[in-house]
Amino acid sequence: MALGLGTAAILLVVLLWELARPTVKRALARGRLIWVQSRRPSGPAGYDPGRERRAEQRARVLLRSCIDERDWAMYRDLGFLRVWGTQRERGRGPGGHASYAYLIYPHKPLVAYVPQTGALLNEYCVAFPDNTRPYGSSRLPDSDDVLAKWMALAADERRLIADANMHLPGRQVDPARVRRDLTRLARWERERAAGDEHGSDRADGASERTADPRGADCADTLHA
Repeated sequence: MALGLGTAAILLVVLLWELARPTVKRALARGRLIWVQSRRPSGPAGYDPGRERRAEQRARVLLRSCIDERDWAMYRDLGFLRVWGTQRERGRGPGGHASYAYLIYPHKPLVAYVPQTGALLNEYCVAFPDNTRPYGSSRLPDSDDVLAKWMALAADERRLIADANMHLPGRQVDPARVRRDLTRLARWERERAAGDEHGSDRADGASERTADPRGADCADTLHA
């Protein structure tokens, strides 16, 4: 009887071990993983967390040096650029304005639209990866991405659009966002035009005030 009880106990222990072995193996594997991760450095050797911020600052300086002051003010104030289309087959709209234009967003497709009506035409997906980075994101800084798209449109719009992946509006950029941005752009242009007009009036007034004393002095000299 004792032999039978001993055999049963041994079988019970073996059965319990077979049942518990997968759980024990998973626990040991998880423990090894946690130990390895705890000893791994938190980031690449020599990683500088301020590198991307400084890269964007340099990119903004470069963008400002390449585009005119009005376009720079648009990007600074609104966060995107508007570029007029130049393809001849599209023609010109009423009043001599281009019949279509693009909005350039950082790391978003080009959005083509009709300025006269605000109708959205297409999205053109183009990418300019940064292949020079030893670590971190492969994306260009935001302002460098905008500049690359602006330069590509200015240099060869037809080729850029032909090589891009074309999609209907709304594929990656929310149409509601684009319409809000077009409204913001129209308001920005009105306010800028009004500011330019007031500045011109102030300049004319200053010129008249500085001219009057000289005119009086000349008149006094002639009478004398």
